[in-house]
Amino acid sequence: MDTIPKKVKNIRDLKKKFDTLKVGKEALLAILEEVEVAESVYNSNAIENSTLTLPDTEKILLDLEVSKDYSLREVFEAKNLARVYEYIKVKKDTIVLNQQTILFIHNLLIGGIDDSIAGRFRTQGEYVRVGKHVAPAPEHIVRIIEVLLDEYKTNHDANILTKIAYFHLQFETIHPFCDGNGRIGRVLINLQLQEFGYPNVIIRDKEKKIYYKTFSYFRDVKSTKKMERVLYLALSEGLHKRVAYLEGGEIITLSEYAKKNSLASASLINAGKRQTIPAFREKGIWKISNSYRK
Repeated sequence: MDTIPKKVKNIRDLKKKFDTLKVGKEALLAILEEVEVAESVYNSNAIENSTLTLPDTEKILLDLEVSKDYSLREVFEAKNLARVYEYIKVKKDTIVLNQQTILFIHNLLIGGIDDSIAGRFRTQGEYVRVGKHVAPAPEHIVRIIEVLLDEYKTNHDANILTKIAYFHLQFETIHPFCDGNGRIGRVLINLQLQEFGYPNVIIRDKEKKIYYKTFSYFRDVKSTKKMERVLYLALSEGLHKRVAYLEGGEIITLSEYAKKNSLASASLINAGKRQTIPAFREKGIWKISNSYRK
């Protein structure tokens, strides 16, 4: 069974390859990031039970007509979350992870949807629960968020997976906002990855059950292990995608690859899910570089 140190080594090795290949190819990386925005927005909102499809999310972000009537709230949620992703991308060289940043991006996310709660933590009388978990009382939020930020900044011993997993699990346990906690938390994962020079990750709606289980596991067992695996798989997939494009080879679907190489498509998809092959998803379809050989 993989150990976390082995996963960290895999990620570091992939990042070294990514860092070498990306020199002079910033335009290609910018295109890949731009294309991923709709997928990021769709998946993060779908985790929160938005009914928007990926095609309609893409159309909304392009100000095109969509195939069915959606609530104005869902439309604004998509547009606002895209604004948040754009903001952290544009500000990646100067943005600082602190309470002010968290409140600002929350205002970007919720502003125009519910201005009464946008850009502020829960206040007196605003209690929330997540499943069976009752979040801390509002009067403690400012202090415990500051403690969490201090712990994150001063923890130089933990590897990147443990460091970000712990922050995310604690942030969602605190649940500092009346609404938007999950989406803000997933944005913060990408902000943190940016700080370390990693690309964005997409936590996908299809893996929602696995993702949600990491929170109960953390609260019950006091372990970040399951969240670390979620982050590892997402980050490995994102790096594999960028490496494949940066190497300039032909990108084909895993089913095409299986047919060309007389392999079982199902076993390749399972390997992709485990990230034991350099496969990645685009719009939910598993792909790989045609040049890949075991």
